[in-house]
Amino acid sequence: MYRNIRPKPHDQKRTAATKNAECVLPLKGVPREATCFDPKRLRLALCRCATALKMEGNSIMILKPVSAATYVAFNWINGSQCQEGRLQESIDPATYDVIGHFPDCGLEAAKLAVAAASKAFRETLWAHDHELRARVLDQLACAFERNRDKLLEILSLENGKVKAEAAFELDMVASKLRYSAATALVGGGRAMTPKPGSISLILRQPMGVAAVIAPWNSPVILTIRSLAPALAAGCTTVIKLPAQVAQTASVMAEIMAEAEDLPNGVINLFFESGPEGSAYLVDSPEVPVVSFTGSTRTGRAISSTGARYLKRFGMELGGKTPMIVFDDADLDAALPVLEKALTVFSGQFCMTGSRLLVQDGAYEAVRDGLAERLRNVKVGPAADPSSDMGPLIDRANVARVDGVVQAAIAAGSKVVERGGPINVGTLANGAFFRPALLEVFDNSLAIVQEETFGPVLTIQRFSDEAEAIRLANDNEYGLSASIWTRDVDRSLRVAQALEAGSVWINDWAKVYDGTEEGGFKQSGLGRLNGLAALDDFIEHKHIALKPGLTQR
Repeated sequence: MYRNIRPKPHDQKRTAATKNAECVLPLKGVPREATCFDPKRLRLALCRCATALKMEGNSIMILKPVSAATYVAFNWINGSQCQEGRLQESIDPATYDVIGHFPDCGLEAAKLAVAAASKAFRETLWAHDHELRARVLDQLACAFERNRDKLLEILSLENGKVKAEAAFELDMVASKLRYSAATALVGGGRAMTPKPGSISLILRQPMGVAAVIAPWNSPVILTIRSLAPALAAGCTTVIKLPAQVAQTASVMAEIMAEAEDLPNGVINLFFESGPEGSAYLVDSPEVPVVSFTGSTRTGRAISSTGARYLKRFGMELGGKTPMIVFDDADLDAALPVLEKALTVFSGQFCMTGSRLLVQDGAYEAVRDGLAERLRNVKVGPAADPSSDMGPLIDRANVARVDGVVQAAIAAGSKVVERGGPINVGTLANGAFFRPALLEVFDNSLAIVQEETFGPVLTIQRFSDEAEAIRLANDNEYGLSASIWTRDVDRSLRVAQALEAGSVWINDWAKVYDGTEEGGFKQSGLGRLNGLAALDDFIEHKHIALKPGLTQR
């Protein structure tokens, strides 16, 4: 594609601005067949390995790289990459090596992104053209499929996920986009005749600019899960991601830029290390809807702020998933899944199976069998194919999770498998934490009631079905739950009694594009996935006509 582009001759005079450039790529005079891209696309493709790109006349300069092994991320606003701002370091949590840099200018980026999204909502056909939206969503799906391996590498490097888990996250993306492409073409409204001679039209219209605030633990799929229905509904969008995944976010922007029919400003993306950009999105009157995935504490705070404008909030918040194992459960099938329910994404998952409730007859077998499995979990970097579980996102979270375990032990929890930080050997520089299993006897303990967001599991006894339900529901969270039993009637009775938005029977974490997902109680508002996902981004408008009746 770029084969006809050649550097200028070395003896050609350079301006002062180009003296630090590795090479200068001339655009003027290049045959048209060699320029099936525009300068913006070339910037996106090349800036992954350079400190900066700069236009000078009809040339693009590639400035000297930070190093051969580092990247420079960019915000993506109004269809262009933006690298203005103070550069901060991106870290590999497995080694704490610097893997790149990113511009940290959240507030300014948020202002530019909202302005671009507002302009695109007013001045493009995006809000009105269902077919355009469906076509772009399919183009986005194809782009993510084409670039899967590139995104897999940076996600596992920067986020710490072992390759299999990073692949699990990415392989959900295309189908979600295509599901939303289909929903963009259906459900445009309805007509009715409320009384003789009157006709009413009910239109479903997009609300405007939607903010998508996603977390660092699964940045790709949790962004797409909110973004896809927002786009299908006809909203323009501003995505905010945390600085811990700036490099991953930047690659996502490159990929989304490949959607050839996507109007500029419909999708904007920025990242930040602080809260300023997010606060602007929540407080801006130009952003009527916010789709947020994160902690319950933050969800409460932004809801309070957004109430000033009566904003629409869709939120998936914290969880403390109970996994209920009855005496008649198939333990051979259950134990491997219970282990993974704790260690997937290193326990940094809103649906992590963090509370294990086991009936008396199976208690010892489950406790001892799971302890053995957790002892054998191989913790290591994503670069090692034999690793079962990667690092936490950073050392600060290692210290926080270990503090939770220490407090639980001091409060009376009994250690079955201590786990904890890895402070010796080749992994000592990274943010590694071995999984922990604690036996608890008091359901009011903080370790039972509060989200840990790390690979720490509590185990409790129960005697009968009623006690299991009582213990499971004795918590402010209600995101998900898991039931293990061979008794079909019992499984359905308990599933209906549990205060949780998703309940899995003899399984864990099964989520589908067409099934609604969300929390009860303090675990959220609204639903993602399924047809209900559109509801967060749509207003209903009633238009009444009175044409009268034909004279007979």
